[in-house]
Amino acid sequence: MASSAGGASSAAAKKDSYVRADKIDLESLDIQLEKQLAKTWEKHKGRSQQGPREEWEIDLAKLDIRHVIARGTYGSVYRGTYDGQDVAVKLLDWGEDGFATETETAALRASFKQEVAVWHELSHPNVTKFIGASMGTTDLKIPANSSNSGARTELPPRACCVVVEYLAGGNLKQYLIKNRRRKLAYKVVVQIALDMARGLSYLHSRKIVHRDVKSENMLLDTQRNLKIADFGVARVEAQNPKDMTGATGTLGYMAPEVLEGKPYNRKCDVYSFGICLWEIYCCDMPYPDLSFADVSSAVVHQNLRPEIPRCCPSALANIMRRCWDANPDKRPDMDEVVRLLEALDTSKGGGMIPEGQASGCLCFFRARGP
Repeated sequence: MASSAGGASSAAAKKDSYVRADKIDLESLDIQLEKQLAKTWEKHKGRSQQGPREEWEIDLAKLDIRHVIARGTYGSVYRGTYDGQDVAVKLLDWGEDGFATETETAALRASFKQEVAVWHELSHPNVTKFIGASMGTTDLKIPANSSNSGARTELPPRACCVVVEYLAGGNLKQYLIKNRRRKLAYKVVVQIALDMARGLSYLHSRKIVHRDVKSENMLLDTQRNLKIADFGVARVEAQNPKDMTGATGTLGYMAPEVLEGKPYNRKCDVYSFGICLWEIYCCDMPYPDLSFADVSSAVVHQNLRPEIPRCCPSALANIMRRCWDANPDKRPDMDEVVRLLEALDTSKGGGMIPEGQASGCLCFFRARGP
């Protein structure tokens, strides 16, 4: 009992005891704290300076983002430099604005990884060159919204970026709008179409279906060479077409089977190419006076297609018609489209008649176009 009582008395004494402030070695504690903070910082710094986790991951220290060149639903595209090279930087905020749900954010992350997985393996003169990407951008600084301010702002930590070569010629849609009245020389039409066809043929040879082929997703360099861009919805072609369903793409370019939610394959890109080929020739937009709903219904149920001008050479018109055939099996493969385009004779003109000129065969008019 005495032992037990002694133990209780000792515990009570400890509980009631105080440490005298004048007995604490504050200088020693400061030194210990500094050492601990330094050790923690070095550990964190070591983690942040580790090499890329994936072969496609970039060194953010080499990336300098300058100014925005385009904005979209889930992010923006900036111009910048990476290791001294001119680049375009696609930033996705992954729902950091608080409006996207966790499910939507997860889908965006998956889409990003899918885009990178597709893109970093590709190498072709008519496919935009992939530089790299980053999943973690806590150290990334972007220009502030104010164009007059030199200040920088931090990007949300869950954001990601894709870095690709910068093409100064803008996108194909902008180029066609610029030439809407003047139109393009036939040889230019065929050159641009061939670039697109060769790029798509390459993608299809790698079992990749782009799924959003449109003039906005085609970029031009200063020499008017075209390169396919934006693989945000691209995916490796499924062995079973039934595994590829869902309305993915842009209305006006979407194949009937995609609009109906039916199984589809790479031939949906061929259909979209046919619409783009018409756009390139006419320097115009298909179905300008119809709503999205009307276009969707008419393409599927009334076989609606853009009207081919009478001045269009029959060989080119036939390529358009074959590409946008309602039956995917009747559409040519893109490698055949390349051969058909290569066989076209552009020496006698045949381009779209500019607005204000009399109707007739363009070969009677003086050669024009860039």
